[in-house]
Amino acid sequence: MSALQSSGHLTIGSSQIEYRMVGPAPDVAPTLVLLHEGLGSAGLWGDFPDKLAAATGTGVFAYSRSGYGASTPATLPRSIDYMHREALDVLPQVLDAVGFRRGLLIGHSDGASIAAIYAGGVQDHRIRGLCLIAPHFVVEDISVASIAKIKIDYEQGDLKQRLARWHSDVDNAFYGWNNAWLDPAFRAWDISESLAYVRVPIAIVQGADDHYGTLRQIAIAEEECYCPVDAEIIPGAGHSPQREAPEVTLKVVSDFVNRILRVHGEGELGRAA
Repeated sequence: MSALQSSGHLTIGSSQIEYRMVGPAPDVAPTLVLLHEGLGSAGLWGDFPDKLAAATGTGVFAYSRSGYGASTPATLPRSIDYMHREALDVLPQVLDAVGFRRGLLIGHSDGASIAAIYAGGVQDHRIRGLCLIAPHFVVEDISVASIAKIKIDYEQGDLKQRLARWHSDVDNAFYGWNNAWLDPAFRAWDISESLAYVRVPIAIVQGADDHYGTLRQIAIAEEECYCPVDAEIIPGAGHSPQREAPEVTLKVVSDFVNRILRVHGEGELGRAA
């Protein structure tokens, strides 16, 4: 493949996928792949990728899934298993398209769930570890209640206007995610079984004031995983610690990345294999 530019689009199936690449290329250093939340995009990570690259010496690759950012809109309604499809059908193609050789998956919310499904369903030796920010492994009452509330904010408040900055088709982004989570059938969604098949270390970062999930998610990971699980609860942060407590979150994530890559003799500010 041709060298990755700092930003652009990848052709994945019939979709054009927006991406942003920071730091060294995948053939030079390990790569951290960022998987955004249910209303996120490559751009909504802000300067977190840049700071993460600086703190670890790795490349950082962020992309917008179909329906988000400047990527091709998704076909709606999304199926209940949309995160499995993203993890098992789309993500492998993205990793191959960028020439991913080794590194970690770093996911937020839906993106964290997608990372866990991938690591549990695909025994990919290139993946050294997972960092899961506000992950969902099961559906909780608090999740559904908050997602129902945000629909009101979107339709009656200014949320749509604020999200339109990040998505070329904001209705496609919002309703693709919101309608799937509010479908009564989604209450049975449960990916905890995937955790038993993860064979790399996991770090979980959870805001103490997260209104979309509780510490039950961490307990499930600790119960189901056979791999090491480190959990960090960040006081004063809600569902997006990387935006609400950026310095603390950056340190937790970069320390984990550096520790994992050091075991493999990689990373650590350019000391790549």
